[in-house]
Amino acid sequence: MRKVTKLFARFKLKRWQSKELNRFPASKKGRRKTRFKKVVKIFGFFCLGFFIVVLALFVYFAKDLPDPKKIQERKMLESTKIYDRTGEILLYEIHGEEKRTVIPLEKVSPNLINASLATEDANFYHHFGIDLKGLLRGAFLSLTGSSLQSGSTITQQFVKQSILSSEQTFSRKIKEIILSIELEMRYSKHDILELYLNQIPYGSNLYGVEAAAQGFFGKNAKDLTIAEAAVLASLPKAPTYYSPYGSHPEKLQARKEYVIDRMAKLGMITSEQAEEAKKQELVFSENRSGIKAPHFVMFVKEYLEEKYGQDYLEQSGLSVYTTLDWDLQQAAEKAVTEGAAKNEKRFGAHNASLVSLDPKTGQILAMVGSKNYFDLKNDGNVNVAIRPRQPGSSFKPFAYATAFKKGFSPDTVLFDVQTNFSDDPANPYIPQNYSGTFSGPVSMRNALAKPLNIPAVKTLYLAGLKDTIKQATAMGISTLDNPDRFGLALVLGGGEVKLLEETAAYGVFATEGIKNETASILKIVDRQGKIVEDLKQTPRRVLDQQVARQISSVLSDNTARAPVFGPNSALNLGNITAAVKTGTTDEYRDAWTVGYTPSIVAGVWVGNNNNAKMNKADGSYAAAPIWNDFMKSSYALKRKQEETKKQKENYFSLPQDDEGFAPPETKLLPNKPMLNGQPVAEKVLNIDASSGELATENTPPELIQQKTFKEAHCILYYVDKNDPQGERPKNPASDPQFNNWEVGVAAWAQSAGLLGEQPPTISDTTHTDAANKPVLTITKPLDNEEITQEILHTEFSLVSKTDIKQIDFFIDDSFIASRSGLVSTIDLSLRGLGRGSHTLKIKAYDKNLNSGQASVDFSYKPPIK
Repeated sequence: MRKVTKLFARFKLKRWQSKELNRFPASKKGRRKTRFKKVVKIFGFFCLGFFIVVLALFVYFAKDLPDPKKIQERKMLESTKIYDRTGEILLYEIHGEEKRTVIPLEKVSPNLINASLATEDANFYHHFGIDLKGLLRGAFLSLTGSSLQSGSTITQQFVKQSILSSEQTFSRKIKEIILSIELEMRYSKHDILELYLNQIPYGSNLYGVEAAAQGFFGKNAKDLTIAEAAVLASLPKAPTYYSPYGSHPEKLQARKEYVIDRMAKLGMITSEQAEEAKKQELVFSENRSGIKAPHFVMFVKEYLEEKYGQDYLEQSGLSVYTTLDWDLQQAAEKAVTEGAAKNEKRFGAHNASLVSLDPKTGQILAMVGSKNYFDLKNDGNVNVAIRPRQPGSSFKPFAYATAFKKGFSPDTVLFDVQTNFSDDPANPYIPQNYSGTFSGPVSMRNALAKPLNIPAVKTLYLAGLKDTIKQATAMGISTLDNPDRFGLALVLGGGEVKLLEETAAYGVFATEGIKNETASILKIVDRQGKIVEDLKQTPRRVLDQQVARQISSVLSDNTARAPVFGPNSALNLGNITAAVKTGTTDEYRDAWTVGYTPSIVAGVWVGNNNNAKMNKADGSYAAAPIWNDFMKSSYALKRKQEETKKQKENYFSLPQDDEGFAPPETKLLPNKPMLNGQPVAEKVLNIDASSGELATENTPPELIQQKTFKEAHCILYYVDKNDPQGERPKNPASDPQFNNWEVGVAAWAQSAGLLGEQPPTISDTTHTDAANKPVLTITKPLDNEEITQEILHTEFSLVSKTDIKQIDFFIDDSFIASRSGLVSTIDLSLRGLGRGSHTLKIKAYDKNLNSGQASVDFSYKPPIK
């Protein structure tokens, strides 16, 4: 027993020594070994905890999962219907009926299988339903981004499409992962891929590869080429956005090439095959899907899918009531179709687009994105109304509005003369007018109405490039987001804008400065009648009321534009007062007309989708007739409906009588030439007749002559562009553009012969320098001398640089006598002069009328008779 006790004690001692050694290792190696053990232990506990949490989550969510054996059972779908504003015209049904033909994988082209794998899941044959790397990447993006990222495999995508919904929630994602793993356990890769390719939507109600191949290319899935397969593989990501019948064919082209490049990178095709596939010209089947107002519908559909998701639209049975006025839409389609047919023959313009809005609400009333949506050969499916194009002169009102906002006015005068706006001799910027001529001094009203390019460029400079972009952006233009890339050519259409946005921005002029956000949907109602989305109006002021009225006054002034367009042009709506502006880009690639009344605004674009030149088609000849036709038809149609009382719910009406525009207030401007409408200033100056220079206070009155001179200067001579109604600039030449503008004005003034004699710029010196004056000294009488005779004998000396013209003699400032030329003595009669002290003054003048004088006092005692 004693031996056992000793052994136990020795064991405890060794354990204590071991612990102490572990606590205080004798070497660095021991310390590292101890830390490593702790890390391993902690990691082990973490992994165990993570496994328990994951297992718990799987168990929790698995209890509510559907049976993957029932994946062939599809949900009963109810289509989403898109209506006009009255709810009586069905424009389109989203997936009202699925078109699907189920085929075995063996009947699918290897090109499409490879394209789908390359695009959606290149690691398909090497994972167990989920791609951990992609999943972690998606989780990271979700944590750092604004939405849940999927990182989904083909298996997961199939589960989402066939069993679950596409809602982006954490719980749905967990269910998707569980079902994907279970599906991989139950089915082979061959079967899963076959199910997937027969399940996924390709847009246009086409589900599965066979239906998509037939719908888009009119052939079986097994016969698809590499290029055709790449197109189909591009669609599932965003079927509406990338649709061959949608408004983004160039995006589809880019994605198709991306898919082909992926196939080549993964070794599925050779680089030669890839290049050949990229060059293949694809021919799509016509899309005749019973759609009305197709460009507008696709515009709305794209918004709906982006906001609610395609699955939700397929399943929820929504009723979407849009802002579209079907009657005006038909009028728009008729105007575009007929106008485009004429333009094609006359100008070689193959396309046209029209959009119309209610400026008081911002609601889109009509939209024709191209003349024929179904003409895929000429990109008819492209919605030009939402494509950036150069607007030509139709952008000018935004610059003029900004200038008026700063203090300029429609009466302000600018010189329409040849002007080089660049200081770089190697890179001059000398814009020309459409007519190739110059008008000299013109008011801003006439410059905008005619229109003239050179005054417009000057207006943009006066308004400020960045301030103009800021104003246009506030009114709804979204494409000018980098001001540094634009120059003064912006006012002539140097920046691209969208027809829809510019038309809506003109609507701000119509509402006297109030901006209503563009809207395409009035409300969305689900199958139970619950409102899912309702239009909320949030009008806000973005432009001063008087400035908007000034623009409307100018753009509706038919008299001002008549010298260029004629009194009865397509810009004149007869008894309907409308404000309107045209635009034409360089080489006639774009022709625009945008105009409005207080109740409706419409914009028209004419050109070619491939940006080919037209045959001298300017906005007034190519686009204005379409605008005129639509506007007149709209008023005639609505007036007829008013008379017959055919109004419906959400009916859009137009006034029976001409509304006209409220005139702007008349404000008294500072008396500054150019700013106040006076092109040539008149200046009245006092001139010294002897020298021809500016008279001074020393100039003899008899030598002062008043003369009127005319002067012509650019507006920068009279105003500070940042404060036009403030003080005149003290140094106009400090403005970077002053000298550039003055050159043209001086040349105009000389050629016009209006200025004549130039005014003197320096003051006279012949009458201001004391050295030029005669010096006179009186020697007789002496100062305070007593004179007792009636004759005052006077002697004096006179020194002068120039000849003496005249000498005058005064007693007590009363003129007594005068002598011409140089004399040195004179006898003056004192008869009648009273007794007492008197002053003799002598004043001498030289030939320049410089004068010198001297005086002396004397005492007079008349003789006693």
